[in-house]
Amino acid sequence: MISITSRIAQELNTHERQVAAAVALLDEGATVPFIARYRKEVTGGLDDSQLRLLDERLGYLRELEDRRETILNSIAEQEKLTPELEAQIKSAETKTQLEDLYLPYKPKRRTKAQIAREAGLEPLADLLLADPTRNPEDEAAAFLNAEHKIDDAKAALDGAKQILMERFSEDAQLLEKLRNFLTHESFLQAKLVDGKEQEGAKFRDYFEHSEPFGKVPSHRALAMFRGRNEGILTLALTLDPTAESPVGTVHPCEISIAEHFDIKDQSRAADKWLAEVVRWTWRVKLYTHLETDLLGGLRERAEADAIEVFASNLKDLLLAAPAGPKATIGLDPGLRTGVKVAVVDATGQVLDHGAIFPTPPQNRVMEAEATLVALCKKHNVSLIAIGNGTASRETDKFVGDMLKAHKDLKIQKVMVNEAGASVYSASEFAAKEFPDLDVTIRGAVSIARRLQDPLAELVKIDPKSIGVGQYQHDVSQTRLAKSLDAVVEDCVNGVGVEINTASAPLLARVAGLNSSVANNIIDFRNKNGAFSNRKQLLEVSRLGAKAFEQCAGFLRIANGDNPLDASGVHPEAYEVVEQIAARNKREVRGLIGDTGFLRGLKAGDYTNEKFGVPTVTDILQELDKPGRDPRPEFKTAQFQEGVEKVSDLEPGMILEGTVTNVTNFGAFVDVGVHQDGLVHISALSNTFVKDPREVVKAGDIVKAKVMEVDVDRKRIALSLRLDDTPGEKTSTAGQPRRAPKQRQAHGAQPKTGAPKNGTMAALFEAAAKKQKR
Repeated sequence: MISITSRIAQELNTHERQVAAAVALLDEGATVPFIARYRKEVTGGLDDSQLRLLDERLGYLRELEDRRETILNSIAEQEKLTPELEAQIKSAETKTQLEDLYLPYKPKRRTKAQIAREAGLEPLADLLLADPTRNPEDEAAAFLNAEHKIDDAKAALDGAKQILMERFSEDAQLLEKLRNFLTHESFLQAKLVDGKEQEGAKFRDYFEHSEPFGKVPSHRALAMFRGRNEGILTLALTLDPTAESPVGTVHPCEISIAEHFDIKDQSRAADKWLAEVVRWTWRVKLYTHLETDLLGGLRERAEADAIEVFASNLKDLLLAAPAGPKATIGLDPGLRTGVKVAVVDATGQVLDHGAIFPTPPQNRVMEAEATLVALCKKHNVSLIAIGNGTASRETDKFVGDMLKAHKDLKIQKVMVNEAGASVYSASEFAAKEFPDLDVTIRGAVSIARRLQDPLAELVKIDPKSIGVGQYQHDVSQTRLAKSLDAVVEDCVNGVGVEINTASAPLLARVAGLNSSVANNIIDFRNKNGAFSNRKQLLEVSRLGAKAFEQCAGFLRIANGDNPLDASGVHPEAYEVVEQIAARNKREVRGLIGDTGFLRGLKAGDYTNEKFGVPTVTDILQELDKPGRDPRPEFKTAQFQEGVEKVSDLEPGMILEGTVTNVTNFGAFVDVGVHQDGLVHISALSNTFVKDPREVVKAGDIVKAKVMEVDVDRKRIALSLRLDDTPGEKTSTAGQPRRAPKQRQAHGAQPKTGAPKNGTMAALFEAAAKKQKR
């Protein structure tokens, strides 16, 4: 049996010693960001993506080993563990394989087969299976048992049939064979539940829909599962519904069952009875079990894809370009209730707030303009952030007109994605931060801060509320939360955190810290003033040596006692910098930013037993650009004037917009009409695109052509291929195939009821033909 570390090493295409080292660090309580950044020598340079996958697989494989041990013990206690079975269990690579092997030995409720065994009918079942020349009725006569109500041959044969059905349906090799066949050959068919046409209008694409099961993309799978959960659709596995099927055609899975147990039609006395056992095994035992199993697996894979999409979009949003520390006005647009205004300084502290009413129904434009101009001049404002919700375009136009009329104001207006701002406004943290501010004003503050530093503000919001997911409410919330938390942690630590200005939610995401310790840091800061060096962290309540090791390198102190505290150099490696300075007769402070000097150094000249070339190389890069921000340069989309609602759009328009969400089937773009347009994956590029994230990511500024507008359904089709002509049919590669309405699908038979007569011969005939081929 291959070890866990060996298996993960194979999956990651890396060395086992690297995996073993990473596992040891994780087991010691080290965080992924810390290991990826400061333990490169130990792990051989595994990055955060590899370490996240390693951590996930480690959990799965350890659960697998625990389950394996439980199963072995259970079967051993039953005194049924043979060397062959033990070897099979020990070599099983997935939980599904393990459970298949365990199925015959798994404690279960008293079944019909078990009752038949108690009545002494197992020898009859074994006899007829081993020697089909025996006449079933004649042999059954010897097994009548009044005590167990086996009063005639039919009752005895029914009991024997139940025994074989259970035996066949619990055969691990057969289950694997049938599962593989259905995965590659069956179709997922969705149908409308009678009378649900109007209630389920949003699912009309799936009212009569069929596509190869093994190729169903995650977004369509989740859409169909949602339709089923809402009682609109039924889902089933069938064979190709477009293929013509002769009357009496036998399902290929029945043929596989017969072949697996060497059941043939040779006109022997028990052949017909055995064929009935096979058919009942498929229809009553295996079809439902395998369909449920396979649909569950499809849902699990679809959820994993959806979570990956959400995580990728969240990462792009968190790492969006910050506008920087500039005085900013945040506007939370509204109509009847007016536009809420909040002014924050360069550090995000609230300076002023209020409301203006430049939009319908009040239209107090002149008054609103005077108020806003006064605030801009009073606080030397550089940016105006406008939330992209209701009345955003009206508010954007008002601000634009104001800036045109007051050219002396050197201010840039920016439309900001306000998703999640209302969640933050009503949160416990917002209430604690701004106890005297109205909820709506808190929203305006969040919008302003989000422009200054998206990462610092978005960490205050539950990632699931930010709205960049794909069917996020249909997936496992536990798995989703774990994945998104990992993304936030990686982003925060990748950028670094200024300890003297960071909020508690931001500090809580730093490696090694949690909410409790983050609040203790804030309390220490409030009581003792700004931190002047990283060593002071050890004075914070409940922040011990281990937590300090994990977090110190990611926390920054600008203008502190030690210039290295403003960099990503870990305190444990300060000695390396001091050695570099001493050997070159320089001051540490003088090394920082001296690009010419630093690039002339060789990392290998400053290594020792503790710090190797990877760490020293990172140190030299950090000294060159201390505390460098990995996020891109700030820029914004310019929405076209006069295009403010869906009805303003016309095919052929070329508009600038911001990518708000990327899915497996394309990207959504905000072009300023309160409804994102979809760029289908086939319209992202002139070349084949397998993954839309290869072309765009959330936050990108793009130019898109309007291809089609459906005002009633509020659907906008866009293309990034600006030479496309509206009305032309685009590529439909990968689109689902629909089953013709008049054609009767065959394949999976009804799940209950007696088999139809006249099909036994077809079963054996098909098996015989297959054998000859």
